[in-house]
Amino acid sequence: MARRYDSRTTTFSPEGRLYQVEYAMEAVGHAATCLGILANDGVVLAVERRNTINSLLDESFGSEKIYRLGSDAACSVAGITSDANVLTSHLRLIAQRYEFTYQESIPVEQLVRSVCDMKQKYTQTGGLRPFGVSLLYMGWDTRYGFQLYQSDPSGNYGGWKAACIGHNHAAAVSLLKQEYKDAGCSIKEALHLAVKVLSKTLDINKLTAEKIQVATLTRQGDRTMIKVLSIADTNKLIAEYEIEAKRIEDEKKAASSSKA
Repeated sequence: MARRYDSRTTTFSPEGRLYQVEYAMEAVGHAATCLGILANDGVVLAVERRNTINSLLDESFGSEKIYRLGSDAACSVAGITSDANVLTSHLRLIAQRYEFTYQESIPVEQLVRSVCDMKQKYTQTGGLRPFGVSLLYMGWDTRYGFQLYQSDPSGNYGGWKAACIGHNHAAAVSLLKQEYKDAGCSIKEALHLAVKVLSKTLDINKLTAEKIQVATLTRQGDRTMIKVLSIADTNKLIAEYEIEAKRIEDEKKAASSSKA
């Protein structure tokens, strides 16, 4: 049945489905994991790096996983990288035009909505295909402070306290629901939670700094600071998580042995 209605993005199936949009979302589901956590004093993005499996790759010319969009916003992507490059270039152009016109950074939701309008157009116009990429956006503006948004290939978007896209996103979201506190968390706690979630959901034996990339968005005075953590800082985070995980495991073993 699907084959009769999936040749064009503008054709609905009898069940009211747009199969090409669903196929685009499926492509995102097989992509590298991207995780975002909103803290009280900042935002964290953590992404899986899959290109490290090829020892011949020159990392100085490698593709980005976290893109700076303007003075107060950045994003990470999951899906087809070439599609992501088109969308991030569009986002940067919108942000620069707004800043040139009004001499201030564009509100984060307005930036997200502008690119989602473009993504929605590609689901309603003949001869085009949807962008096979989802994005996580982190940003700050004077009205709403720190914000985290997610958008998908259909053009839908929403604000989140914590979100995950890409491979194993369902398991990551389930863990975030258990671990994320309703009162929020500090940027340091968000970093530790991101490492914990990735270590439990990525299909790797041991989490290392070469396999993930972490970025933070914070405020220092009247400036927004977007920082991609170095290999040394990421290794330190992972080491702290492993020490804490071992301590909790030892406590569980001690408690079980005392009961026995």
